[in-house]
Order: sequence, then structure tokens, then C-alpha cells
Amino acid sequence: MPPRFSLSELSVLSFFFFLCFFTAIIAHNNEDPTIKTMEDFSGYPIHESHSHLSSLSVDARGLQKQIDELASFSDTPAPSVTRVLYSEKDVLARRFIRNLMGLSGLSVREDAVGNIFGRWDGSNPELSAVATGSHIDAIPYSGKYDGVVGVLGAIEAINVLIRSGFKPKRSLEVIMFTSEEPTRFGISCLGSRLMGGSETLVEALKTTVDGQNISFLDAAQSAGYTKDHNDISSVFLKKGSYSAFVELHIEQGPILEEEGIPIGIVTAIAAPASIKVEFQGNGGHAGAVLMPNRNDAGLAAAELALAVERHVLESGSVDTVGTVGILELHPGAINSIPSKSHIEIDTRDIDEERRNIVIEKIHQSAISIARNRAVSLSEFKIVNQDPPALSGKSIIHVMEAASKELNLTHKLMISRAYHDSLFMSRISPMGMIFIPCYKGYSHKPEEYSSSQDISNGVKVLALTLAKLSLQ
Repeated sequence: MPPRFSLSELSVLSFFFFLCFFTAIIAHNNEDPTIKTMEDFSGYPIHESHSHLSSLSVDARGLQKQIDELASFSDTPAPSVTRVLYSEKDVLARRFIRNLMGLSGLSVREDAVGNIFGRWDGSNPELSAVATGSHIDAIPYSGKYDGVVGVLGAIEAINVLIRSGFKPKRSLEVIMFTSEEPTRFGISCLGSRLMGGSETLVEALKTTVDGQNISFLDAAQSAGYTKDHNDISSVFLKKGSYSAFVELHIEQGPILEEEGIPIGIVTAIAAPASIKVEFQGNGGHAGAVLMPNRNDAGLAAAELALAVERHVLESGSVDTVGTVGILELHPGAINSIPSKSHIEIDTRDIDEERRNIVIEKIHQSAISIARNRAVSLSEFKIVNQDPPALSGKSIIHVMEAASKELNLTHKLMISRAYHDSLFMSRISPMGMIFIPCYKGYSHKPEEYSSSQDISNGVKVLALTLAKLSLQ
């Protein structure tokens, strides 16, 4: 005969079995049932646990294949890459990026100058989005990783999150910026400068031409943009349009590789000032004009180039740098004394005041050299004088946390190269993730980052975007 229980005993047993069953469920899921209910109701995680993102899976082989395929859109043969703004190869590369965004399920749009946006809508799309991205234009005879890792890697970071089952709260947006390089029109970070609201640039673009005397507006129209000459200002974004911006990029320097560190977290971006200088002399026959009677514009330029080096070193900081990247002499004949010289100078620092002091010293030297050499200083023009940018402290902390959770060592460092992030800082807090590159090479065909280093960067970016999207 089966055992008999009283009503009260049955109640106790029922409660006991329910408690064991409920405890087993909690142990299995390892989460508070109250939080689980609230998450189900709200549609997004309400705590900081990212356990479901601890084993992020990057399709390294597929990503490298995309990098190689994008490199084939080039006006010079492999292994070099040349992809100039609004050229035929640039237009084809843009189509390639739009297609990849679409395949990832992103909604794609372009603005009046060709900045491309791919958005993954979050559960609260009315909140300002978290953005990431970089550029794909390439200076003549450069490599295939500069900028590209930050665009294709960003798309793959979104794919990583999608595969993990992550659901963003804030929307996530990938941006491909137009013309980070100044190759064609002499304007660096053209797309992001405009997004940052540069009225001066809008006016300048109306009369800007390239080396073949093709106007910016005509070139843009040939690529399918700026259909209305007055719509360039529509590119402007209001401050706060994004809650955060994070850019993945190769270091373009040797530090991470030399120190064996997989991740660099950028705390500040040094900003350049560009200067154009011209001296006017008398010229003459190299044999007939005696040395005491010369007004040599070439020697004036050479002396100023050395003065640039001297003034930079006088700053006392390794963060101050200066480069004379262009020096042209007229008429450019071996047996003719230069009657005119043209030099272009790049000075950079993370300290704006210190950099500007160097610029003023260069100006005073140019005046003094012209006087002492009996030539005229026909031009001293500061082309741009952008302020440096600091990374957002909260974003630095998130990038650090992501690196630690992924067991990747990291180094806090300064970016001495120019990036679109500099101008995105005018719209939202920004941050940058660096990965190592071979010998620090960049802007040359030997530029290279390994699939493992790229995968590490994509993982840190993906986890950083996930964390920022939940804030």
C-alpha cells in the first residue's frame, strides 16, 4: 500500500520540490530571476555583465579576404594601393563598402560629400547612437591597412556582436569618412571636418581645385555627390549627435610591436598646423653671378628648413615635431640660381600653446632670413592650425575594461598621426584603439598588420561598442 500523507505534509513536500526546482533553474542560468524578468520586459540588459560576450568570434579569414579585395581597387599595382578621392577606383571601393554594410543588415545612407553610414538600430533608437569607423582613401603608393582596418574591422565588430546574440540599447553606426588623406585637394579629414561644422571649409570648397584644375564640386558631382552646390553644409552634425565615437586603427608607429603589446589605447591626438612659405630672390646664371652679389631664394628656404628643426628641438618635448615635407625651387635648373623657393611645413604637438610658440618662432626666423639674405618673404601662410584633442575619460575606461575582460594587455599612448577622431571630438566624446603594425610602417606598400592583431582590435572594439551602447 502506498504511503499516505496528510494535507499539511503534502503542502510541505510540494513547497520543497518547487524550491529545489526553482533553485536549479537559478543555478543553471546563474542570474537573479527578478533581473531576468526586468530584462525581458525592457528588451535590453540592465546590468553590466557581458558573460555572453566573453568568447567573441572574429571571422579573421573573411576579414583578411575583404581587406585584400578592397586593395584591388587601386590605380597602382599591388602591393601598393592608390585610391584618390572621387576617382573611378574610389567610387568602386565605396560601392564595395555599401554592399558589405547591407550584407550585415545595416541600414545605409550617404551624405552630400559621400560620408557613408551603416546603422544597426538599438532597442532605444531615440537615444544618440554610438559610432565607429575610419577611412578607405589611400595616398599614392601606400598600403592596404591604414584606415581600412577601422572600416572593415568596424563592420566585422558589428557582425561579431550579431553572432553573439547581443542586443544594443543605443543604435550602433559604422562611418566611412570621405577623404581623410589630403591627396587630391590638399584638405585632410575633409568629411569629418564638415561633419564637425566647419563653415570655413564649406566656403573654401566652392573654389577649391585639384592639380588638374578640376573643382571639388565638379569632382564630387562626377562621383554622384553634391548635386546642389549649396548642400555641403547639410553634412554638419550637431554636438551630441552621437554619445560616443571609437576608431580602430593601425598604430603607424613601432611602439606596440617593439614592446609586444597587442592593444594601444589613445589618450590624445596631436594636431598639426600646416604652413606655406615663399621666398623671392633675383636668380641669375650659376657661373656669372658672384657669391657676394647673390639673392638666392633656395638658400633662404634651406636655412628656414634647418630653423624648423632647431625651434622644434628647443621646445624641450618629444611630443613636438616639425617636418619640411615640400621644398620647390624655381626655375629648377642646375645652372640657375633659384629666383623663387616654396616650402611647406608640418608642425604637431598635443600641447596647442607649445606648438603655436614654435610656429611664431618659425615666422620670426623666416623674416630674419629674408632680411639677411636680401630676398623677400613673399608668403607666410598658416593653412590650418587645428587644436589637439583629448580622448573622453569615460571611453578610455571602457576600452581599458574591454581589453582586460579579453585578457589583452594594453598601453596608454598618444596618437601623433592625424585621424578623423580629432574632428569627431567636436561632436561627441571620442576614443581610439591602436593595434601593432610591422616595424611601424605606414603610407608605404610594406604596411602590414597580422590577422591576429586585427582580430584582437576587432574584439576590443566590439566589446567597447557593446558596453557603450548599454549606457
